[in-house]
Amino acid sequence: MNQRFLLLALSLLSVASQAQDLPTQSLPKAIATLAEISPVPQVSISHDGAWRLVMDVQELPTAADMQQPELRLAGLRINPRTNGPSRVSYATALRLKHLPNGKELLVQGLPAKPRISEVTWSPDNTKIAFTHTKNNHIELWIVDVESASARLAPNLFLNGIFGSSYEWVSDSKTLLVRAIVGGRGEPPVPPAGSAAPAASTPQGLLKTPADELLFNYYALAQVVKLSIDGRMQPMGSPGIIQQASPSPNGQFALIKTRHRPFSTTLPVSSFPVRVEILNMEGLVVKELAEIPLITSLPATPDVVTSGQRSHNWREDAPATVYWVEAQDGGNPKTASPIRDKIFGLASPFDGKPLELASLPLRFANIYWGTDNLAIVQGHRSSDRRQTMWTLDLATKTSLAVLFDRLTEDTYADPGTPYVKHNEQGRPVLVTDAKGDIVYMFGKGASPHGDRPFVDELNVRTKKSVRWWRSEAPFYEVPVAIFDPSRRQLITRRESVTEVPNYFLREARSGRLTPLTTFTNPYASLSNLKKQVLTYKRTDSVELTATLYLPATYKKEDGPLPTLLDVNPVVAKAKKEAGPVKNSPYKFVRMGWGSPVFWTTQGYAVLQGASMPMLADGVQEPTEAYTAQLVASAKAAIKEGQRLGAVDTARVAIVGHSYGAGIAANVLAHSNLFRAGIMRTDRYDQALAPFDSQGEEISSQPAPDTYKALLPFTSAAEIKTPLLFVNGEVDSQAGTGTAEVERFYNVLKGQGSVVQYVAPLAGSNGYATREATMQALREMNTWLETHLTSTPTTSQASSSSTTDQSVAK
Repeated sequence: MNQRFLLLALSLLSVASQAQDLPTQSLPKAIATLAEISPVPQVSISHDGAWRLVMDVQELPTAADMQQPELRLAGLRINPRTNGPSRVSYATALRLKHLPNGKELLVQGLPAKPRISEVTWSPDNTKIAFTHTKNNHIELWIVDVESASARLAPNLFLNGIFGSSYEWVSDSKTLLVRAIVGGRGEPPVPPAGSAAPAASTPQGLLKTPADELLFNYYALAQVVKLSIDGRMQPMGSPGIIQQASPSPNGQFALIKTRHRPFSTTLPVSSFPVRVEILNMEGLVVKELAEIPLITSLPATPDVVTSGQRSHNWREDAPATVYWVEAQDGGNPKTASPIRDKIFGLASPFDGKPLELASLPLRFANIYWGTDNLAIVQGHRSSDRRQTMWTLDLATKTSLAVLFDRLTEDTYADPGTPYVKHNEQGRPVLVTDAKGDIVYMFGKGASPHGDRPFVDELNVRTKKSVRWWRSEAPFYEVPVAIFDPSRRQLITRRESVTEVPNYFLREARSGRLTPLTTFTNPYASLSNLKKQVLTYKRTDSVELTATLYLPATYKKEDGPLPTLLDVNPVVAKAKKEAGPVKNSPYKFVRMGWGSPVFWTTQGYAVLQGASMPMLADGVQEPTEAYTAQLVASAKAAIKEGQRLGAVDTARVAIVGHSYGAGIAANVLAHSNLFRAGIMRTDRYDQALAPFDSQGEEISSQPAPDTYKALLPFTSAAEIKTPLLFVNGEVDSQAGTGTAEVERFYNVLKGQGSVVQYVAPLAGSNGYATREATMQALREMNTWLETHLTSTPTTSQASSSSTTDQSVAK
């Protein structure tokens, strides 16, 4: 097995080394320094608002850290040494503070070289649980909040392949844990002469019997009831346990177990699943459903299984399970006034299920509050419709519409109902004493950018009162309601130059009390110029982008070489494409994919330049695909030129994933750009025909439409120098190395100026230090070679016959 991993890595490195066409320059110190800066710590507030936990975040790991073995099985990425996920971000230290003015305490007793994840508060907020990933297993640790001390739950190794590997029980003394089955032995080895595991395929589907054996070995788990004093009791039988959730009253557990027959064409989410309720002694008290292998569902939006699905506990009841059943056979194209019904069954689970609600749209979510109030959310993808209803279970009245809107009309978004963990640790609606008032947290999209808000909403009258809204020059987000009667909020506030910090805000008076005091790690960017742009393309569609300029830039400096970072958008109509997104007041974060690094090198950056594809009289947006893309790119460049910041003769286009395919199409159908950079690219939508950014037609009934999507089709038209940066072990569907290499070889074979780079141990994102630095170095070399050295606009106008503003 290890030999197979090594061969895969060597083959990928071989491809990368053959593609090195330019001598790589050293990375400028300003960029390298920014890339090395430690991330801002993460913050978690206890459910009662009494404590603040600060988690120092792991710095960029090295390739050695990341080059653990990886198995790709049934759509999962598994580290066989730890029996957990292969790619995890960790915290390395924990600090506690009693709010608002307590002394900060460094949590003592942590493991050596901690790699902390899955951090959760107990329902009573007196404890914190977290997992620690060692070299060969995952442990569970418990922190006593008052003393700020941690201790290991001994003799227990967790099975973390499905993510969250434990849940608190409402008594705050017990946890339900998915543990590795003791005595399972060594991993299975295929018999001599049999097919070797195929677990290195991009999506990691189970292709051979050996794959099935490996998946069963690493997925097998035992639910264990763990007391914080160390006592353990197995519950039920071992199995491929995907979920083990205690009821709100702590007397039962909802168990979802995947089992054979496995699929060779679909991931684990389509495998058969048994849904059961166990008591806390581990005995089955109710088998709710046996859902068969999903084999025949069309991969189109809003298609669901025909039987029960989405089983979970009702958060506001002691022990009531609910689920959803489609009334249209699961097919949205079947005419039906009712799409979904919600059913519930209360303990002791021996009665007839009660119908709780009938929905004319597909079920999306439910926010539980009381017997008199729940808020149900439904959606319909065909017209991007979203509806919220109020549900009164006590009086059994029909659903009442609370909001009905198109999801793309972001200015009309009422926000999300605010929920808070109750004494059982369950998220429920916060209401007034009468149960008429709820609170809405909204993004606050506006023509001036996002301005988050908090509204008090009467669900009976549908009238709202705005408590508070973020004001310039800050971007401030509500995190929690500390005290509804006093309108006290916990918020996270930032600005272009101020790192996000947490505050206790008095909504009435505006008084702020700081809860954290993090400092700006990017001092060199403190004077960076940032502006959210709104402009129109030739068909009057409104577009947006964020313009970044160097800290020392002055208008008299003239136009600059520019990076245009694309943001593909699918919309049904013009009015839905143009709402301003983002905020001009957000702190500038420098992740691995940020083009803002190059402002330190004298570049202008147009980040997130929207490129909407509109239906506009045709069935789907992609039917007017390339013309709209080119028009959007041209409009962004023209707006930058109008502001005097963008040198139209020196613009490079940058795209990531789906955006890379967008950028390649723009290069094939225009002469707008001097260079292109495609990261973790997606070039052949026909290879993922049902996953085209919300499209509802597939490549089969619309081959001509999808042909227009493929840069392969127009490869001969791409004359612009093009850099491919694709993770060495990218396994995301549609962006694997094989597809990128095919497109690269097509261009290379026709004599185009291209280069292919595969950052070491990089995936769809470049998580390691080496991968990040290599990607930044190669991008900088490419830009220095093909953009910075290009004549300026004034020079080009006298020496070039190419009209840079005209599409092909």
